Amino acid sequence: MKTYPVIIGGVRRETSEVAEVRFPYTGEVYARVCQAGPSDLDDAVSASVRGFQKTRRLSSFERSRILSNLADEIRARAVDLTEVLIMEGGKTRKFAAAEVSRAEVTARTSAEEAKRIYGEIIPLDWSSDTAGRTGYLRRFPIGPVLGVVPFNFPLNLACHKLAPALAAGNSVILKPASATPLSALLLGEMALSAGAPPESVSVVPCPGARAEQLARDPRISYLSFTGSCTVGWHLREVSGRKKVSLELGGNAAAIIHDDADLDFAVQRIVTGGFTNAGQVCISVQRVLIQRNIYESAVDRIVAATKNLVVGDPRDPACDVGPMIDGTKTSEALEKVQEAIGQGARVLTGGTLKGRVFTPTVISGTTPDMRVNREEVFAPVITVIPYDDFNEAVRIANTGDYGLQAGVFTQDIGRILSAFEEMDVGGVIANDIPTFRVDQMPYGGVRASGTGREGPRYAIEEMTEPRLLVINRRQQN
Repeated sequence: MKTYPVIIGGVRRETSEVAEVRFPYTGEVYARVCQAGPSDLDDAVSASVRGFQKTRRLSSFERSRILSNLADEIRARAVDLTEVLIMEGGKTRKFAAAEVSRAEVTARTSAEEAKRIYGEIIPLDWSSDTAGRTGYLRRFPIGPVLGVVPFNFPLNLACHKLAPALAAGNSVILKPASATPLSALLLGEMALSAGAPPESVSVVPCPGARAEQLARDPRISYLSFTGSCTVGWHLREVSGRKKVSLELGGNAAAIIHDDADLDFAVQRIVTGGFTNAGQVCISVQRVLIQRNIYESAVDRIVAATKNLVVGDPRDPACDVGPMIDGTKTSEALEKVQEAIGQGARVLTGGTLKGRVFTPTVISGTTPDMRVNREEVFAPVITVIPYDDFNEAVRIANTGDYGLQAGVFTQDIGRILSAFEEMDVGGVIANDIPTFRVDQMPYGGVRASGTGREGPRYAIEEMTEPRLLVINRRQQN
């Protein structure tokens, strides 16, 4: 069985501490991964500081070429990467292959955006005493970037941190999730093979609590974190003066009005609720349905849910595989059982099939139940009737989260009203809140985080504007 070393400043390093990576469907050990200790983490930061002196001087052409090479590497190794995503994270084969394709797009988009970090010329001669002065604004790389990556998209979200960082001219340290470190290690290897300056790339698997050392280190200029709300907001508190971007949780709502294409809406709701076993921060969780189509829509949602293939994610036909581990499964099951105890009704699912949480649809819930109020992060959706569209928007806005929301209606007035009134980072009209393409600005508000991802927008976060003022009129 292979043991993977950590990567410190472009150098593979074996350590005495080793952790096991298990296949979530069976629990069997799939690989072993070296763990970075405190001295390794310190070495990674020191290397990143040195690496930044190299990356910051790369031309846009050189940065773009490195990332184009990385995209080519991802494509060339797509079969192996897909297998790793299945075995370390329990992803279904079709969804794992889609993540690899997305990671290639993320790298290729970053390669393009490396050539589009534009500046601005600002006329400053607005009064007689500033005559002859012009401002020139450019964006400069911010410095070493720390990217903390979650388990649910361990390759593509690692790419969303590494690729924009290199595109902007920064060095980068990746801290992958403990359950899914292999894809980030492979990404680091591919980035080095693609031409990234060696000291500019580190990948440091380690326990989450230990990684706080990196967040606290003043030599790190920018923290990009994707993961739980509790950990994310804590890291922001301890990070000192560095810039921080947080992509956190959600309990995304989808509204289905009576003028929607119901067949399409149902098909997309089922996709958005149960893809990746519901372990997506913009997974469909709350489905709000206008009362006069409620029964028909719910019947169709339940029927489509029952038709999903549940089981071994290695099976190409599988739609829903296991959750990442037993702890997460138990937490989700507890929330469902609690809702039942409070009067909710399970229409389908709500049980375990081996290590798989069966896709679950719940009716009769109230806003204060945890299946609505909190992020379930499991294959669970609730169905809720409403009468008036404005009422649906108000329900969707309840709670602390605000990532994305979906609205199914043919009325542009309702769409624009939702856009104005929904307190979220993005409104998706006539599709599910789970919709994301990797070049779009992505992020949330309120408890769901701060900052935006998507290569162009991440590059803005990972650079600082600097102003040059030139006085063309000088007195002798």
